[in-house]
Amino acid sequence: MIRNITVYCASSRMIEPIYTHDAEKLGKMLGQRNMHVINGAGNIGLMCVITDAVLAAGGTVTGVIPRFMVDRGLCHANLTSVLQTQTMHERKKIMADLSEAAIALPGGYGTMEELLEIITWRQLGIYHHPIILLNTNHFYDPLLHMFACAVSEKFVRTEHALLWHVAQTPEEVMELLLLQADKRK
Repeated sequence: MIRNITVYCASSRMIEPIYTHDAEKLGKMLGQRNMHVINGAGNIGLMCVITDAVLAAGGTVTGVIPRFMVDRGLCHANLTSVLQTQTMHERKKIMADLSEAAIALPGGYGTMEELLEIITWRQLGIYHHPIILLNTNHFYDPLLHMFACAVSEKFVRTEHALLWHVAQTPEEVMELLLLQADKRK
């Protein structure tokens, strides 16, 4: 069973309710299955929403956050555990090392950078676990188109287009997690 899941997502306060709804729903589902979420420890945006939903449903959350962000008051107050790092690079490595799967919800530059890095690590054989994009409101369609373009123009091997899965709903994310867990048996 996959128990430890890194979730990359937005820390923006200005997003549409559809994104908040899916983050809350996914967090509730993860918490109800007693899964442990690892995220960036933020107290705003989708990061806060998913943390609150996981905790309310009985799950646990480890936040991994650089000290400078703690000093700015950006750390969620109710995390199960907090790991402070010196740098963003250290943060990302720890989040990946702790996980058995990675999920990317919609987000900004940081989310995109984390997603592309974990896909690259999987391509290089550094990360061996499932990667799932929650494509709420078709948010990732342009990026998926860019990935397809990279394959068609031979910048990316065809087999490397299979390094991640795409889900349109939180329910599909859970189905993919369970399917991947079954493949690991």
